[in-house]
Order: sequence, then C-alpha cells, then structure tokens
Amino acid sequence: MTYEEILRQFVDGMRNTTWPEYIAVFAGIASVWFSRIENILVYPVGLISTVIYIFLSVQGHLYGEASVNLYYTIMSIYGWVLWLKKDQQHHYVVSIQYSTRSEWLQQLLFCAFFYVVIFSALTLMKYAFASATIPWADAFASATAFTGMWLMAKKKVESWYWWIATNIASIPLYFVKQYVFTSVFYFILFVMAIFGLLEWKRRARQLHDKKQE
Repeated sequence: MTYEEILRQFVDGMRNTTWPEYIAVFAGIASVWFSRIENILVYPVGLISTVIYIFLSVQGHLYGEASVNLYYTIMSIYGWVLWLKKDQQHHYVVSIQYSTRSEWLQQLLFCAFFYVVIFSALTLMKYAFASATIPWADAFASATAFTGMWLMAKKKVESWYWWIATNIASIPLYFVKQYVFTSVFYFILFVMAIFGLLEWKRRARQLHDKKQE
C-alpha cells in the first residue's frame, strides 16, 4: 500500500464511521481511563463498548475479536463483582500488585492456549466460509486481550503489558477491515496503556511500601 492509498483509506474510513462505532470507541476510551485510576466505572462503561463491538466485529469478519468482546462482557461482570468485594474488616479483597514468577508462567500458558485454539478455529473458518479472516493476527490480538482482561480483574500490573500487545496488533488489523476510527481508537488505547502501566506500577510500589511500615 502506498502512502496515498493509506491516506485515502483513512479519510474514507472516517467518513463511513457509524454512530455505533463512535459510541463504542468513546465508551472504550472512558473505560480505560477509569481503569488507569482504579475506578469501578471501568466495568459498566466498558460494557457499552464491548457489546457494540461484538456486532461490529462479526460484520467485519473479525470473529476472534468478536469472541474477545464477548469474553470482555463476561469478565467485566466478574471484575465488577471482584473489585467491589470486601473482607470482614471492610477492606477491598483485590489490590494492585505484581505477578509472581509462577503467575507469569500461568499467563504465558493461558495466552498460548487461547492463541492455538483461536488460530485453529479461525483457520478452519477462513477455508470454510470466511475468506476475509486473518487468523494469525486476529488470534494474537484475541489471546493477548483474553490474558489482559483476566489479569485486570485481579488488578495485576502485568495486565497493561498484555493490553499494549493487544493494541499494537489491533491497530493495523482494524485498519485493513475498514474500521479506521477503531484503528485510531486502538492507537489511543496504546498510549493510554503506557500511562496505565506507569500509574499501576506507582500504586503497587506505594501499597508495598505501606505494608512494610
């Protein structure tokens, strides 16, 4: 693709952006903002975005991304409940913290498992009826997103590394599928994820220092 073709596709894509996509994008940005500052609104606001993206992804033959957003929807409800849960002393049960080495291994295996499953399913779909599917890219974006969402519910700092990987993969993936505004959305999320990582690292250090006092 030449620079002129990319620019033309970007302009045409922005013109053809539908209202549901606009709503999904802005709700998604707001959700990530609430996540960065550890605000419970991350989940109800995020649900608006994920439900819309289920339908948009199916329309664009991004079945892996559709499964991701269905997973987001389910995990948002789970995370919502988990973040609100308190112990007998009325302290929140889940707090921002780093993963242990064994938890890192679990994350890698978790991601690898879903990549293989999604890649295999999308490859079969590609040859059966969905020729526009891009199995390797869609599977990578999906598997890393599955991992990131799981870790965010547990308030693990490493969730942001997985979100960064997801965003990097999703920027070109949605662009080639003509969802240009969503491609821009993932670029914004990429930048926000970097700041989210720095913020959660800071909060994890503060919590650790407080426990040491």
